[in-house]
Amino acid sequence: MNNELQTILSYMERERGIEREVLIEAVEFALQSAARKGIPGQRDQELRVEIDRKTYDIKAYAHREVVDKVKPGTQEINLNDARATNPNADIGDVLEVEVTPRNLGRIAAQTAKQAILQKIRQAEREIVFDEYKDRVGDIVSGTVRQFNRSDIIIDLGRAEAIMPMKERVPIEEYQVGDRIRGLIRSVQPNPAGPSVMLSRSHPDFVRSLFELEVSEINDNVVEIKGIAREPGYRTKIAVVSHDEKVDPVGACVGMRGMRVKNIVRELSGEKIDIVRWSEDLKTYVTNALSPAKLAKVEIDTQDPGLVHVVADTDQLSLAIGKRGQNVRLTAKLLGIRIDIQKDESEMSFEEKVTRAVEVMAAIEGITHEQAEQLVHAGFLTVEGIVTAELVDLEEMTGFDEATAKGIYEAAVAQSEGESS
Repeated sequence: MNNELQTILSYMERERGIEREVLIEAVEFALQSAARKGIPGQRDQELRVEIDRKTYDIKAYAHREVVDKVKPGTQEINLNDARATNPNADIGDVLEVEVTPRNLGRIAAQTAKQAILQKIRQAEREIVFDEYKDRVGDIVSGTVRQFNRSDIIIDLGRAEAIMPMKERVPIEEYQVGDRIRGLIRSVQPNPAGPSVMLSRSHPDFVRSLFELEVSEINDNVVEIKGIAREPGYRTKIAVVSHDEKVDPVGACVGMRGMRVKNIVRELSGEKIDIVRWSEDLKTYVTNALSPAKLAKVEIDTQDPGLVHVVADTDQLSLAIGKRGQNVRLTAKLLGIRIDIQKDESEMSFEEKVTRAVEVMAAIEGITHEQAEQLVHAGFLTVEGIVTAELVDLEEMTGFDEATAKGIYEAAVAQSEGESS
């Protein structure tokens, strides 16, 4: 029995976590290369090395052609020797016979080590890839190992992950040695080991955090219907309950707000708005723009993807949000466009004029200066321009004939576009 080999295989199996059969096959492959050097003239494809699974004894086998007289340096065997192995052997037959060289053990010790380690490393990479390939969408934890320009290299234990710049949260800073959690976005095989890409900026990172923190989501009682996120600043998440006894927003907030606080802490203070989802678009918009109180919500009759929102003066800035963030995230969450305006009844004359100019200047082919002239001349809508005579348009605005005609044609094109 080859006790030394058995000891090495047992150690590798225990320390590296690789199945013994995989290790044995790696050793056989390595010894096959080594044995060829100890058997002159041996062709690669005709040599097989086998390790006994019980005794761990090593034997080499080669193909030999049966002949009357063996020529030196050839892979042949005479008939008498062949029949000692196989009584039915005849001239021209090809037999597999044992050709284990005496110095196979020494050759193996000298040449097989690197090949065995290479095979082991390959097996380890395959094990790690198999471990992570089905975990896309899971959250994992690791330690910041180093920085590669703006990318972060993270040690996950048995694997190494990368978090590219675009997957980082802009306001977060890390140091070597920091513990960090991220969402597995992709796992790709790689000669140097599986390439695992993590993200902290993707909306699904927030989704997975809620799934981990809120048991009702994990139990499919509460469902996440949509997420819109500006990483590091604000996230809107829409939820609905499939059990009338369970409040979806309350379940996500948790007792004394502990559930959402834990998630906010993980996201470095990112603000989270939990929105109650509704099949009714108007209700959904109202919920998503909360806490702003809206005076009116209307779906555009010509364009179902456009919603007009009217808010009181003291609620307008709250509805729009800092740098337009609230209305922008709401539009992204619902997959619509939102036109939000102040209640006209509360607008001053100057504000109404300014708004009319903005509407007119939004028409392709009409400049802002021309829009101001049109509004001050009494043309407040596209319809007003289209129904006017060119002569009246020239006289009332002071435009020359060519300019007036261009503005008229632009208004007609806008009107036809809206009607279609």
